[in-house]
Amino acid sequence: MNWTVHQSIVIHQLRVENVSNSSVIQIGTSGQISSLSNLYNTGGFTEPAPEPLGTQTGPIVPLPSPAPGAR
Repeated sequence: MNWTVHQSIVIHQLRVENVSNSSVIQIGTSGQISSLSNLYNTGGFTEPAPEPLGTQTGPIVPLPSPAPGAR
């Protein structure tokens, strides 16, 4: 069975709260979404990373404060 889909999509704002290794954002239709996972050792490391020295309670990179009234 063949389907023909005509669509028009207008996005005024797209907010992504969280992104993980298996995140998918789909806008519109898709006949098939296949998973793909690649792991690369581009640094040539041969052993696990050392344990962190301290306990990190906040983000390592400073993030902007949310706008007033934002959720």
